[in-house]
Amino acid sequence: MIAVSTDIADVETDIDADADLEWLSLDADEEILWAGGPDRRTLIPAFAIGIPLSIVLIGLVIVVSEYLRVTNTHYVVTTRALYKKTGVLSRDVKRIEHEKVQDISYSQTALGTHFGYGTVEVSTAGGSGVEMAFNSVPDPKDLQQRISERINRERGESADDRTKADVLEEILTELRAIRAAVEDGPTGQPRDEGDRPTADRSTEPTDREATDRHSYEYDEDQSV
Repeated sequence: MIAVSTDIADVETDIDADADLEWLSLDADEEILWAGGPDRRTLIPAFAIGIPLSIVLIGLVIVVSEYLRVTNTHYVVTTRALYKKTGVLSRDVKRIEHEKVQDISYSQTALGTHFGYGTVEVSTAGGSGVEMAFNSVPDPKDLQQRISERINRERGESADDRTKADVLEEILTELRAIRAAVEDGPTGQPRDEGDRPTADRSTEPTDREATDRHSYEYDEDQSV
């Protein structure tokens, strides 16, 4: 079953009612934030060219092929990745995770600006140029902002989690070092009962020295 995000704090959910998402396979905790496809008004040029040429059959081919291309192209934005599905008889599905997105932008042609559709382009880290394009989507500026906000928020939450984990690891490392210093002796070896410090007796007089000193004092008294 495909999960759809209903959290108001998330990006507003917007799903095309005509979108067929049976091809989409999501992870257990992954939810759809936006789904759609090319704006149907992009068919206007194909009809404008194809209808006059329909008397020679080539016009019908142009109209039908463009219609099938547009209606079988779908774009999906989830809480974890971007998806693009194309193909009429075959099926090509591409997925880019949010964490791999390096840059996201949008563009509009003169006709797209007039009718309100355009292309959202996605580049990835380490990739060469545009890796994924949502072509002819309605209100491309709004979609670009939605995706950017979602990615930035997700990266911020991941950075906070990593920071907390790093701090905890540093604290544990420091505590281990303190414990090792307390348990080890001054030479870095573990203490035992035989390592207890003893009094330095090098300055205490020996029995012989004490006897000689008493004898000397006695002689002085006799001489006096």
